[in-house]
Amino acid sequence: MSTHFKTAPADLGDWISLAEAARLRGVSRQAMSKLVKQGRLDTLNAGGRLLVYRKDVLSFAKRPSGRPKTISK
Repeated sequence: MSTHFKTAPADLGDWISLAEAARLRGVSRQAMSKLVKQGRLDTLNAGGRLLVYRKDVLSFAKRPSGRPKTISK
């Protein structure tokens, strides 16, 4: 079992597939994969399946889009 997470994993029942995470958030599976590649969600590889932590998906905060504004003097 390989892992990629910052904290110790909870019960395996707390981990869900990318497809289920996408359904919970109302986005595509590709969008969830992009968040994983960016390192914004913890993952767990169990039996060849990539899983994400359900609580992280539900509490995920979207970043503002675009480039940050610069303050001119």
